[in-house]
Amino acid sequence: MTVEYIRYRIAAGQPAFIEAIRQANQLLAAAPDCLSYQLSHCEEDPTLFIWRIEWTSVERHLNGFRKSAEFGAFFQLVKPFYTSIQEMNHYAVVG
Repeated sequence: MTVEYIRYRIAAGQPAFIEAIRQANQLLAAAPDCLSYQLSHCEEDPTLFIWRIEWTSVERHLNGFRKSAEFGAFFQLVKPFYTSIQEMNHYAVVG
């Protein structure tokens, strides 16, 4: 299993971001290699969000989901917020 973390800085008062992620999560729910997902909002800084997505592996994420027919619709939802990404990496769980 691998965990993808996508850290965003979103201007306050952008409900379109949360709605886009909600819709994108519906596509993730149908992806066989996506194990879970969660969007978190920073309590100290309202402009910060972290989207945590668990995948069966980095390989299946990059060569499975990202090459699937569903990825096009997924990317269109999140594309308007692409420049707001501060980090997008895959992590291995330790311990």
